[in-house]
Amino acid sequence: MANLIKRIFTWWNGSTIGTNLQIRRKGEEIGKDEYGNTYYQERGDEGYDGRQRRWVKYNGYADASRVPAEWHGWLHHMYDEPPAEAGLANHDWIKPHHPNLTGTVYAYKPKGSLDRGGVRPKLSGDYESWSPEG
Repeated sequence: MANLIKRIFTWWNGSTIGTNLQIRRKGEEIGKDEYGNTYYQERGDEGYDGRQRRWVKYNGYADASRVPAEWHGWLHHMYDEPPAEAGLANHDWIKPHHPNLTGTVYAYKPKGSLDRGGVRPKLSGDYESWSPEG
């Protein structure tokens, strides 16, 4: 029961009631990506501001970094066809997805960070402060 309430009222645990109703009323499923996210587009020819609205329903935790580049381009109207129909090349320099760890215990914390004890090195001798007197 608590899980259902959390899913209903929080956007980070999936889509909200309002988004689900909007998609059910006006959306049609366009496709899915390799992470299980589902993409939708507004039915009809004319939508908001002259183009159809597009949505993503995340599979699990809502993290925008989990939207692949090709679907990101489609969501932002960079091209009209979904990635499967657009014939986008999958380049060898494209790296696999790594989640955004900012705000987690696994986030990068450089030497001197407050989260690592907060001890910064003393000011080095190569810095000379500016003085208006010259």
